Amino acid sequence: MTETTNDAPIYALRLRAKDLGVVILAVCCLLGGWALMQTTTTRTRRFQTDVAPLTFAYPAGWIATDMPENVLLRVADPGTVSAFKTTLTVESRLLDPTSLPTLQTLLDQRVAERQALPSYHFLADAEATVQGVRALRSEFAYVTQPIDAPRRAALPVVVHACEYIIVATDQTYYVTLVAPEGEYAAAIAQFERVIASMKVQ
Repeated sequence: MTETTNDAPIYALRLRAKDLGVVILAVCCLLGGWALMQTTTTRTRRFQTDVAPLTFAYPAGWIATDMPENVLLRVADPGTVSAFKTTLTVESRLLDPTSLPTLQTLLDQRVAERQALPSYHFLADAEATVQGVRALRSEFAYVTQPIDAPRRAALPVVVHACEYIIVATDQTYYVTLVAPEGEYAAAIAQFERVIASMKVQ
């Protein structure tokens, strides 16, 4: 006499139920992590100053750095995976409203100023508008040595940059993003969101 048993199917069903629980838990963890990442990367801080009629939103996690003359804001992304940090700079210069320079003239001046950068290379330019205000968008690249101290070896970093030159009634704004080449694609997406949020009065 032979006996048959249904232990195998029942065991398999129990395993599937346990596996389903693990899968649900893993999916919940992944969704929670994605939601946290989205919240962290999309949080913004509003910039506004009495010095210039300009407002915009920039990533809340970026931290302020030293600000030379004429610079309204300079913030860096501390999460940049490089000794050279992705940086956003907003600079302003007064204009004579009775004799406004052309965008091409302003671009030529910026190119001349940057010729001193190591391995400077102009990449492209195109006309643009920022909230209805005329502007010029340009890209360039150069090489920098972020750690230049004795006995501290560090490779040079290729920097990819994008700049908007915005001409208002009596001021020119230079909004510049610089990022390590490997992180430029992600950084430029954030930068374009900053530009889209700008209001120039």
